[in-house]
Amino acid sequence: MAVPSPVSTEPCPEDWPYLDQAVLQASRSRQVCMTCHWFRHHAGASCIPLLTCQLHRGLITHGEHLTRRCLGWTDEMVRQRGWAPEGA
Repeated sequence: MAVPSPVSTEPCPEDWPYLDQAVLQASRSRQVCMTCHWFRHHAGASCIPLLTCQLHRGLITHGEHLTRRCLGWTDEMVRQRGWAPEGA
C-alpha cells in the first residue's frame, strides 16, 4: 500500500509575485538581497533558478539581488553567530 506524501501548505515560490521598487531599494554596499538571511534560490520550471525573499514571500528579478535590498535586510546567521554556535 502506498503511503500518501504530505501535502505542503506552503505556496510554491513560482506562484509568488515579483517584488517591486516599493519594497526593494538601491544599495551600494554589501547589504544586498544576495547577502541577506532571507534570500533563497529554487529550481523553477525547466530548472530555471528563481530568486526569492522568504521575508516578503516574493520573487526577485535576476540581477536585482546584487544591487538592491529591503528594509528587512539581516545578516546571515553564520556571520552573526559563527559556524555551529550550538557546539560552543
